[in-house]
Amino acid sequence: MDFITGFNRDQLVMMDFESCVGLDSWARTVDMFVDILPMEELGFRDVLNSEGRPPYHSSDMLKLYLYGYKNRLRSSRQMEHACKVNLEVIWLLKGLRPSARKIAYFRKDNATAFKLAFRHFVGLLKEWELIEGTTIAIDSFKIRAQNAQKNNFNQKKIDRHIAYIDDKIKEYQDQLDQEDGDVGEQEIETKIAYQESKKERFRNIEKKLQESGESQISLTDPDARSVILHRNIINVGYNVQAGCDARHKLFVNNDTGSVNDTHALSPMALDAKELLGVESLDVLTDKGYTTAKHLDICTKNGITPYSSPKDHSSHHNGRYPMVDFKYDAIKDTYTCPADQVLATNGSIYNKAGHKVKHYKNREACKVCPVRHLCTTNRNGRFIERSIYQEALDGNQKRVEAKPEYYRLRQQITEHQFGTLKRQWGFTHTLMKGKDNVLSEVNLMMICYNLTRLMSILGPEVLKNRLKRLVPEFSALFEVILAHMGSFLLPRNTYPNFKPARNTPLTAP
Repeated sequence: MDFITGFNRDQLVMMDFESCVGLDSWARTVDMFVDILPMEELGFRDVLNSEGRPPYHSSDMLKLYLYGYKNRLRSSRQMEHACKVNLEVIWLLKGLRPSARKIAYFRKDNATAFKLAFRHFVGLLKEWELIEGTTIAIDSFKIRAQNAQKNNFNQKKIDRHIAYIDDKIKEYQDQLDQEDGDVGEQEIETKIAYQESKKERFRNIEKKLQESGESQISLTDPDARSVILHRNIINVGYNVQAGCDARHKLFVNNDTGSVNDTHALSPMALDAKELLGVESLDVLTDKGYTTAKHLDICTKNGITPYSSPKDHSSHHNGRYPMVDFKYDAIKDTYTCPADQVLATNGSIYNKAGHKVKHYKNREACKVCPVRHLCTTNRNGRFIERSIYQEALDGNQKRVEAKPEYYRLRQQITEHQFGTLKRQWGFTHTLMKGKDNVLSEVNLMMICYNLTRLMSILGPEVLKNRLKRLVPEFSALFEVILAHMGSFLLPRNTYPNFKPARNTPLTAP
């Protein structure tokens, strides 16, 4: 039996690139999607040079990036290579071969335009009613930055390095005191000078850290921070926030900022509400977002948060817990288990960034028969209550009243991160700086939403919808049909015949 063999490489083959790309190819979807975007309005600037080589059009470069990010081709050199060997990319760019430098600078120079393109796409999905804007789930995922762990410093790490250098210098000085030979002394003095230069370097880093006002500093990528990836594994990277709509699990918005989720709830929720143009919406988040101040901001702006409640911070030391103290919202007082009233003077105190009121009753605590079961404080028991405690209590009641609704959070927003990180390899960023990192995030989320649309609507339905949005498509199509009709039909034979959009191009 003969083996299966390939074609003869020396044989001349007549072919067209159109037949090399499948009808349901990702390249075709990207091609039609980019063609509907108002590139100039989104901030992509195409300026023709009066001299030198003409530039590449922004739409062609954007098509290359969307195709590449979906297919794990993220570096500029990988894309440059794909332009030469990948038939789909050759078809998509019509044979253009931009250099790796051109490709890299396009991504670097259009961070804002990528963001606006993603938000424009979200607005389009809202018009198509594929995003409801009724329930949004917010969560985060972490990616590594272009900054090694050894180039990230906090005060504790700097002190540890300087202490080690001081020990080495002392060790060398002790050797110097015991050394008799000139050669040995010169070698030790060289080592001491080297350690002194290292110490000076860490002193300069310490100065930059203090001037920044931050708790840590990164030398390669100043915006990167040391974050916990999972369990006790720490890397320097970014904590990327993402909002997803409940209907079809499509991305709505994104951001990156702090190393954790503590202060991300209200900025993300308000941004999603404004972008979707809705009067109210529900937001589902995990325990990391449960911050009283941000819950209060949400509720005052037509946003109903469902955030997993946190346990009270009071210690479980065998004494009366906070739940045994009953709060009276009208009188703004607490009643303790001994039926004594704890009142506040109305002052608001700042404790670790949280604004609280103090409630106490020193006179009653002095003579309380069960004081040993309540506190060991010589001034008696006092309670700290956040000024946003009502928002915390309201959130907890909502979550406890609708546990099934809250559990939708994982279904809405978890699996997207697995697609981005495991299937598409988005575990690290190739860029430096927050804005540039977000340009990669926006590209990834455009690719994800577009891929989801192919599954939700089907390739043909999606193509038809995109065709209707191409501004010049209808007029151009009619011109093409008119020219082809006049070519196929004898002139003046059928003067009343006008080819329609779906009319076969044959004589009647």
